[in-house]
Amino acid sequence: MLKNLFGYGDMWDVSGEYGWDQSSKIDIGVYLPRLKSIPTPLTARASILSEDWLKFSSYKERLLGLKFGLLSTWHHNLSYDLAWRTLTDPSQMASESIRRQLGHNLLSALSYAYKIDKRDSEFRPTKGYAFVSTSQVGGLWKNGLRFFRQGFDVRGAVPFSFCNAALNVGISAGVILPLSRGFMELPSPVPDRFYLGGLSSPVCSLGVISSLLGFKTRGVGPSEPQRSVPGESVTVDAAASTGRDYLGGDLAVSAFADLSFDLPLKLFRDNGIHGHAFLCAGNLAKLSEGEFKNFSFPEFRRTFRSSAGVGIVFPTSLFRMELNYCHILKKHEHDHGKSGIQFSFSLE
Repeated sequence: MLKNLFGYGDMWDVSGEYGWDQSSKIDIGVYLPRLKSIPTPLTARASILSEDWLKFSSYKERLLGLKFGLLSTWHHNLSYDLAWRTLTDPSQMASESIRRQLGHNLLSALSYAYKIDKRDSEFRPTKGYAFVSTSQVGGLWKNGLRFFRQGFDVRGAVPFSFCNAALNVGISAGVILPLSRGFMELPSPVPDRFYLGGLSSPVCSLGVISSLLGFKTRGVGPSEPQRSVPGESVTVDAAASTGRDYLGGDLAVSAFADLSFDLPLKLFRDNGIHGHAFLCAGNLAKLSEGEFKNFSFPEFRRTFRSSAGVGIVFPTSLFRMELNYCHILKKHEHDHGKSGIQFSFSLE
């Protein structure tokens, strides 16, 4: 980290990430605690992002972007994103819905978040509550993507008198709506839709609608068969595909309950290692491209996916690691969920 290069108390940093599915990210950022008469800190980040979604969604995403933090206080955060995004299909097997969105797009979006977090810990809350509302308007420029995205997340933690136990519960919901002509008859941007699944603990994913332990990331919800051309050669990437493209949802709801408790060994208690039992549920629905006409709340409630399990949590100063046994309670025909032992990693 470099400090005060221009004499404004500015702090510069460079970071890189590399994860599963050949995803990578490199970014450089600057933090200005105060600039002339501007009363709040300002931030700016430039990033290069590469995501490989070929296994579940038949496209690769490349993004070159800038993010500006315009307002940052204890409860409010206002930022602006400007990015050049490219979606490609190296396998040449993408479904019709994915093929319609391949190519270049300009993402120009203004985002606002309101946050209240009265919990005593982010990794192991034992009391308190939290609330996050996130709003995003995309397509501020003429040729940009045009959509409105709204999400809510509510959490609460209640302590018990035995084994330092606490019950954490939470519910998240989000909706994305196209704002162009034709309103709900047009498709919403696939990369900006909601997806369920993954390896992050729902306890730590405040403001994120994604955690559904036991299910693969982007392996749940509305999907379409990939294109199949007889006699056409198939690439190595396509060979690892599931045969369907998972399209995400314009409407998403997820909920969880997590009971944490101390383990009997003093060595575990002294190092914060503890046990937990959990229950997760969630669902996705597509509303754009006229699908809202077929939407039904009773059907949406009936088709919820769910999982339950127990595990051991290993907290560190940088992340929370879990060793869990997950049991799938309910899934549907094309969902990718599996009961068994799984590792979970959650960053602060």
